[in-house]
Amino acid sequence: PMYRGFMMLVAVLMLIAIWLLLTRTRIGLVIQAALTHPQAAEALGHNVPRIFMWVFGGGCALAGLAGVIGGNAFVTEPGMAATVGSIIFVVVVVGGMGSLAGAFVASLLIGVLQTFAVALDYSLLSLLTWGGAHITPSTPGYAVLKVTIAQSAAILPFLLLVLILIFRPRGLMGTRE
Repeated sequence: PMYRGFMMLVAVLMLIAIWLLLTRTRIGLVIQAALTHPQAAEALGHNVPRIFMWVFGGGCALAGLAGVIGGNAFVTEPGMAATVGSIIFVVVVVGGMGSLAGAFVASLLIGVLQTFAVALDYSLLSLLTWGGAHITPSTPGYAVLKVTIAQSAAILPFLLLVLILIFRPRGLMGTRE
């Protein structure tokens, strides 16, 4: 628990540092200009490919820091990218492309959703029987009705992704382009 708190503290500090860098410094303004209007930034005398190189390097450094800190708490395996990468994709899309605050909120939302879902041992079957329906094992779809929320916790982020894409395609905090 203590180490996970340390990981969370470092993640929040990294997020605040990136936000402050991008919004409050001259370097951040140049980075934003190079991303949104590369020709204008080039005309103002900034080397846009070099800016992109430095941004990529900074992202790699932050990923390395996350790997060093998170490597002690998580099991590293060859197939890790397939399992973690899909959740990261869901977090980015649900939060909104290009929104750091959206990614932060989406990661908290998905984490809380999965944590509480694992603790719930209810199913549609229990809900229907509580409502007075008489369901037997010969009822069509009985196997699906028997699936608990805890058993389906792994797919809940993807269901949230589908709902977000249907009702708010730009994400929670994404901007319209």
